[in-house]
Amino acid sequence: MRVLLMNQFFWPDAAATSQLLTDVARRLAGDGHEVHVICGATGYTDTNKDEAPVATIHRVAGRRFSRSTLGRLLSYGSFYVLAGWRALRVPAPDVVLTLTTPPLLSLLGNLVKRVRGTRHVIWEMDMYPDVAVDLGYFRAGGLLDRAVGMLADASRQYADTIIALGACMRDRLLQRGIPTEKIEIADNWADSQAIQMVAKHGALDRFVVLYSGNLGLAHDLDTITAAMSALSSDPRFLFLFVGGGGRRQQLREFVEREQLSAVQLRPYVERSDLGYELAQGDIGLVLQSDRCCGSVVPSKVYGLLAAGRPVLFVGPEKATPARIIQQFGCGWHVPCGDVTGLVGLLQRLASSPQEVSAAARRARETLLSHYDLPLGTVRITGILTQSMQVPAEVLATV
Repeated sequence: MRVLLMNQFFWPDAAATSQLLTDVARRLAGDGHEVHVICGATGYTDTNKDEAPVATIHRVAGRRFSRSTLGRLLSYGSFYVLAGWRALRVPAPDVVLTLTTPPLLSLLGNLVKRVRGTRHVIWEMDMYPDVAVDLGYFRAGGLLDRAVGMLADASRQYADTIIALGACMRDRLLQRGIPTEKIEIADNWADSQAIQMVAKHGALDRFVVLYSGNLGLAHDLDTITAAMSALSSDPRFLFLFVGGGGRRQQLREFVEREQLSAVQLRPYVERSDLGYELAQGDIGLVLQSDRCCGSVVPSKVYGLLAAGRPVLFVGPEKATPARIIQQFGCGWHVPCGDVTGLVGLLQRLASSPQEVSAAARRARETLLSHYDLPLGTVRITGILTQSMQVPAEVLATV
């Protein structure tokens, strides 16, 4: 099977979508499939130092990614044009997989499907226009919401399969009128070999609540900052934030204004050092705003499970992290805004090392049984292979 993968980010870029797609490319190549990738120049974040996957990489020379609004639009626009041109000239694929960077990349996947007779699978990393509305970039019901929604839904209807990252995202797709038979759920993953369960190090005499990764508009910051203020006089706690993101400066200003000495902010670490970084925490913190339930699915939970760190999820009850915690007992869920409940839970956990240790063991077991890298990539490659099967109703007419 010849597979064409399309996303603006790919190896060696360290963006989350790049890492996931690179894992899938390695799996496809390892299974004997011919892999082609259309991507842009690196530049979202740092680059990985691991070896290139066995794939033919068609890297288009568009405008490099920029975090400014204008720069981002120019980067997206140049990628659309150049990637579309290249997609019609690479060897004809049997199936094309498009991600959602840039948004509406599925339109190019459907162009390839129509012109070259291929199958098309959309891997929804963020749901558009839902996420833009949820974060306040688009006005709900406004022109941009309706225009982007019309294009996105038409593209989903024409594609053969849509991959959702969890039941919460599937529910959003169903609300948009996408037929249930088109939707496949495939959770993200973490690599149990790269991230091992190791003993805690660092602040051994304190109960460390660790947040690792991007801190952006989709994350509920207010509940955890209120809890940190309430616990500021309790010497047992240390809140450690590692990474960056759009709300990082807001957090920094809050910490300085409130003079919270038990809060530390550190920069991103290399992917190869992630396991060591996660091992500094007793529990891992995952945040999500209520309004973003299903339009985004937090992926931080999987790295924490791999590290054997219980997950403290502050977010909506129907979100995927809350469902994982409820199903496997690998952490705790607190609704957004429940500061009293969060403070009480943290005080209890700081005094209950046995409860934390038991949840830690379940966290690692959950990763190995359900969300390890080999299991995750098999889910995706299985969906791609299944998309190539001729429907029974077609066979009946032959």
